[in-house]
Amino acid sequence: MNEGGISLLQVRGLVKHFRHGENLIKVLRGVDLDIWPGEMVAIMGASGVGKSTLLHILGTLDSPTSGTISFNGQILDHLSARQLADFRNRHLGFVFQFHHLLPEFTAIENAMMPALIAKIPREETEARARTLLTEVGLADRMTHRPGELSGGEQQRVALARALIMEPQLLMADEPTGNLDTTMSEEIHQLFFEINARHGTTMLAVTHNPSLAERMPRVVRMVDGRIFEERGANR
Repeated sequence: MNEGGISLLQVRGLVKHFRHGENLIKVLRGVDLDIWPGEMVAIMGASGVGKSTLLHILGTLDSPTSGTISFNGQILDHLSARQLADFRNRHLGFVFQFHHLLPEFTAIENAMMPALIAKIPREETEARARTLLTEVGLADRMTHRPGELSGGEQQRVALARALIMEPQLLMADEPTGNLDTTMSEEIHQLFFEINARHGTTMLAVTHNPSLAERMPRVVRMVDGRIFEERGANR
């Protein structure tokens, strides 16, 4: 229960429209949502209801047509592009369906990238990356390049990269969409271990019922709106 507390992420009246020729496509139709520190939340819904659009806007990768997003009480609406980029790098971690690893770099170099961009000393960054890659089961694969890793191993590297800045909120968009059942279950288990070990808040868009069933809280999107299904904090 979080009565009287401050939500980590607060969304009010979020609207997103796209113009396609002469047509106005209404993707988000007034989304209200609170994510509390340490929560694990799954967003489910049919294809095309706006799940990924919502996640991208909450991650400041896209901007809403209207509405307000606050993070730890800070309203993000009027931050500049540079301020938003710095905010993302320091407070948010992202894991996507596709790994987006740099093929010319090793696993540890890929994991280090966000911290190097933030100008954290290389020695500290490398120590963080080694610890995280060990946590995700890649202690013996750190010097391998993406082309030498399986899909599941690449996603583990992407997860370590997402965690290198010790983000308060980890956002995942269909994180196991390209993996087989066994690999998917292993990645799902890692999410829960990371939440338990680090207290990292997680928001995941998924079609995977196995992941959603294990998440403490599930919200469903229908026609651009949010409906609580299970586990809402009141």
